[in-house]
Amino acid sequence: MEQWTIQKLLNWITQYLTDKKIDTPRLNAEMLLSNTLEMQRIELYTMFDKPVAPPQLAKLHKLVKRASENEPSAYIIGKTEFYSLEINVNKNCLIPRPETELLTERAIEFLREKSETENKNENKYVCDLCTGSGCVAIAIAKNQPNTKIIATDICDAALTIAAENIEKHKLTDKIILLCGDLFEPLIPQLDEAKFDLIVCNPPYVSDEEFEKLDKNVKDYEPKSALLAGKDGLDIYKRIAGEVNNFLKPGAALMLEIGCEQAKAVRELLEKSGVFSEITIEKDHQNHDRIITAKHKS
Repeated sequence: MEQWTIQKLLNWITQYLTDKKIDTPRLNAEMLLSNTLEMQRIELYTMFDKPVAPPQLAKLHKLVKRASENEPSAYIIGKTEFYSLEINVNKNCLIPRPETELLTERAIEFLREKSETENKNENKYVCDLCTGSGCVAIAIAKNQPNTKIIATDICDAALTIAAENIEKHKLTDKIILLCGDLFEPLIPQLDEAKFDLIVCNPPYVSDEEFEKLDKNVKDYEPKSALLAGKDGLDIYKRIAGEVNNFLKPGAALMLEIGCEQAKAVRELLEKSGVFSEITIEKDHQNHDRIITAKHKS
């Protein structure tokens, strides 16, 4: 009987998923195999010649079959990596994307610069709208001291996952979760009334774009976290109309956007009359991805 080693399995799964036209087949192979063997992905490459036992092969077989049918590996194993942090996910929340790491990085940089120019020991207050799994709020809280975050989401099931992640990373003293639609759950008398930073990765897929999405997104990820009306701008319009009530002078609004939405979202923010400076940044694929709008001082 053929003996399967880690190296042989990695190569075979990668080719199998490639033949099935699954995106990022090598990454998927690493995720499924490391989960089955209860190892870190990097450990797979230090133990190439390690044999894999029959019970583990049987478990792996079932996982690979599901992945070959377009079910995202992150949902299959119940977790993914975001900003070097392990984040639990399930079908009730979006799987964090590398593009959103750029949004997170810019948020951390902004808060760091703000702390350096102001009182370093004074808390900075952040609102994370459409938090989903809580990945952005958690990464900010982990990487920026003296930060207090309120994270909101309309989906109670997604907030259950966010709560798990906050507990996992021991951040219950830094992040508060509120269930509701955008700013609606904030109560000025009880919660922080205005923020140094508002960050959001909202639904921004148009009805037409949704029909063209890959099966692993369209068939598995929650539509409510993807769809945003005929033009994909519904959430941006609402944020632009309400955000002035929640920003401190000199604060910032940071938004992830679809790759063809920069002009439209910029115009929405300009028409609000709230911001003195609006910048657009491209992601690593050279697509417009992040809009940063600085509030008038």
